[in-house]
Amino acid sequence: MKFLRFQYNNKTRYGFIEDNRIIEVSAEDYLNDNHKGLRKCPVNVKILPPVNPSKIICVGLNYKDHADELGMEIPEEPIIFLKPPSSIIGDGEFIIYPNMSREVDYEVELAAVISKEAKNVGREDAEDFIAGYTILNDVTARDLQRKDGQWTRAKSFDTFCPIGPWIETDINPHELEISLHLNGELRQYSNTQNMIFDVYELVEFVSNIMTLEKGDIIATGTPPGVGSMKPGDEIEASIEGIGTLKNKVIYSK
Repeated sequence: MKFLRFQYNNKTRYGFIEDNRIIEVSAEDYLNDNHKGLRKCPVNVKILPPVNPSKIICVGLNYKDHADELGMEIPEEPIIFLKPPSSIIGDGEFIIYPNMSREVDYEVELAAVISKEAKNVGREDAEDFIAGYTILNDVTARDLQRKDGQWTRAKSFDTFCPIGPWIETDINPHELEISLHLNGELRQYSNTQNMIFDVYELVEFVSNIMTLEKGDIIATGTPPGVGSMKPGDEIEASIEGIGTLKNKVIYSK
C-alpha cells in the first residue's frame, strides 16, 4: 500500500493509492492498518512530502560496496547524524544550491518511517514500529563538510532532504535495488542486501539512544557512486517497489 500526503482544495490531506485513485483518510488513521477511507480524490493533486517528522536520523557509511569504494574499514557501530525537518522537500520540488557551497552531492537512500513511539526497541520487534519505506536524497555540501570537520552545516540547508513520493508498506527492505540517475545517466546502483547494518538493527540502535515518534525517519545510508550535481541538473532517485523521487537543482536567489 502506498500512503501519501497531498494538497487538495488548499488543504493538506492524507490518503493512500488504490486502483489509481487517492482514497483520503483522517490524519489519525494515516500510516495505520485499521484506516477507514473517507472519500476518493482526483489524482491530479499536489503531492506533499509523505511525512512531517520531528527528526531525521541518517546513517553514514552503511553499504559494504560504498566502504570498498572509499577504501574505508567497516564501522563497528552505526555512524549517525541528524538533518533538520526544515530541510525536507517533496517530489518535483527544487533543490536550492546554496551560495556558500561549490560542491553539492546527491546520496540516494532507503528511509524507514516510524509508525508509533519507539524507545529501547529490540531488533526482533523493530518491524512492528515501522509504518513503511520511502526514498530520501541526503543532499550534502561536501566542501563545507570537509571544512567544518563535522556534518551539521553541510547536511542542513533548506531543500537538502527530498523525500517521497509516498510511503510503501508492502516491501522487504533488505532485498531492494537502489539507484540514482543524474540527467538520465546512472550514477549510483546497489542492493539493500549490501547494507552493513540492516533496517531492524538501525531501529534498535537509534531507539536505544533517543525516543522515536510517529513519522520520524531513519535514512539507512547511501550506496557507491556519490557525486556532485549543479544547477540545471535533474536527479532521479529510485528504489525497487517504491518508485522514483525526482528533483531539479536550481541556483539560490
